[in-house]
Amino acid sequence: MFEKTFAGIPALALCAVLATAQNAPITLTVHADEAAHPVSPMLYGLMTEEINYSYDGGLYAEMVRNRTFNGSWDGIQSWYLVEDGNAAAKIQPDRTTGPSAALPHSMKLTVEKADPANEAGLLNVGYWGMALKANTAYKGSFYAKTDTAEMGQVRVSLVQNDTGRVVARTTVSGLTSDWKQHSFTLMTAGDIQPSAANHLVLTVGHPGTVWMGLVSLFPPTYHDRTNGNRIDLMEKMAAMHPQFLRFPGGNYLEGDHINERFEWKKTIGPLVDRPTHPSPWNYHSSDGMGLLEFLEWCEDLKMQPLLAVYAGYSLKGDHVEPGAALEPFVQDALDEIEYVTGGADTKWGAERVKDGHPAPFALKYVEIGNEDWFDKSGSYDGRYAQFYKAIKAKYPALQLIATAPVKGTTPDVLDEHFYVRATQNFHDATHYDKTDRNGPKIFVGEWATREGTPTPNMGAALGDAAWMTGLERNSDIVIMASYAPLFVNVNPGGMQWESDLIGYDTLHSYGSPSYWAQVMFGEYLGDQALKSESAGAGDKFFYSITKNVGKKQVYLKLVNASSLAQPVTIDLGGAQVAGTAKLVSLSARDTQATNTINDRERIVPVDSTVQAGSKFSHTLPPYSIQVLQIDEK
Repeated sequence: MFEKTFAGIPALALCAVLATAQNAPITLTVHADEAAHPVSPMLYGLMTEEINYSYDGGLYAEMVRNRTFNGSWDGIQSWYLVEDGNAAAKIQPDRTTGPSAALPHSMKLTVEKADPANEAGLLNVGYWGMALKANTAYKGSFYAKTDTAEMGQVRVSLVQNDTGRVVARTTVSGLTSDWKQHSFTLMTAGDIQPSAANHLVLTVGHPGTVWMGLVSLFPPTYHDRTNGNRIDLMEKMAAMHPQFLRFPGGNYLEGDHINERFEWKKTIGPLVDRPTHPSPWNYHSSDGMGLLEFLEWCEDLKMQPLLAVYAGYSLKGDHVEPGAALEPFVQDALDEIEYVTGGADTKWGAERVKDGHPAPFALKYVEIGNEDWFDKSGSYDGRYAQFYKAIKAKYPALQLIATAPVKGTTPDVLDEHFYVRATQNFHDATHYDKTDRNGPKIFVGEWATREGTPTPNMGAALGDAAWMTGLERNSDIVIMASYAPLFVNVNPGGMQWESDLIGYDTLHSYGSPSYWAQVMFGEYLGDQALKSESAGAGDKFFYSITKNVGKKQVYLKLVNASSLAQPVTIDLGGAQVAGTAKLVSLSARDTQATNTINDRERIVPVDSTVQAGSKFSHTLPPYSIQVLQIDEK
């Protein structure tokens, strides 16, 4: 948490703010010794998919864009020819030779004239630049072969865009007529300022032909993972206290067409054996974020994996009818579960061991498909039943999630999605209050208040917080929930879907007001929901109350979505409490106030204390989300 002014207001001015016009007072009665029901231990988690450059150009830390030299109508995206001094060369894609069967193409560099003082080669601009910091090691590699033994060294450099200064350089020797991987490390100079205005250059100083494939460069990664993730984005997710990760994503799982789905078997093993594929959001996926990387992401943040398996439906309407045609897809899901959970004595468990992770992963939840209510063929009932029967036969303990209501088979959990405006969340905060407790458990797998761009504003955060009070009050039936989308690259062209939780460019990242609401709700969550009632509450006040029994702490989540201050009398029913309570508050002067890439901490939680007792008065500022942590004696 941050120790800052309260919503941008100096502490000494706070009383003046609270003395302004107020709503009618509310009485909130809490039965601190009466549990309504247990709170789901994995209520809050993460939903992720490749959208808004969430993986490539985002969380996945690869710095080289289009590292496998995929072409487009105007050439090889992000790659350019370098001809220093009097050097002369040309580049062209070669579709007949590549470093592997999965990557059968490469970039062909034909050097007509070059020497050590006048080199020729390739330049990569990265994802909106390459973020560099001083005294930092960047680890990279490339595959290459040549037609001449005289080619000599490949010089690898990191260069500033504006000055042309080389801030890191190394050389790689040993090119041969056979494809071979070459690794290198670039150490940046100690006097540079952090900047994304940099590019990568690979050059040679001798005539001849060089073929290059799979050029890669990584900064330091979270937990020093090879092929790992951006540190700042992982830290922001860790602060949310997520209990699960739903992966590999919604639309990204399905693909536009069946042959463009997330084929997990093509995303494991060495990068050179991953063929890449088109994503539904109009850019190509490197598949560097493969099945094992998702599982290691869970491991790093101590989350449960929530595995979604392809179930025979793709976004443009392609589907597979239940029966014999669906069987290969069912078997593929069984193989995937075996890769995740199987021992070294199983076929796919052994593959995971070979990929570098000997221990199986614990798995409890598997989701069958994604948003299958879009499938107008009516095939999901049969498809779900076929997957359900096969998976339960081999893994009876797994909890299976349906992505649409089904007939004939009762799912363990039903996934529901909500994308709305704040006003709707204010009206719908009681959505699950009267849900049938005898039906399937509920997973709110995608939800968001969609106000603000590229990331939500304070009005959206108020809508989110109102909705989350309802989730907590009903966490006996709503066992999991995850906001979506999680990420957005705020560079021009980086966003396909607005109102995303965490924004970033190549160098920086920030949490939106909605992100900070998630942090607050995730950090202060008990294991029991307490019985309570309110009197005098209007339609802009929302609350939930949980208790951590072991810590003897009561957490009051209070939301004032009004432009007026909200007085509340809190009655803890005679409970003996400490004289002060911790107060965490997120507030703004207007619903449109927000954080941006250039003003990343305008709206952040503020920690303070308030006087508390078994009965005490408290006033919420306008447009505020607050948590009161009350310690029992």
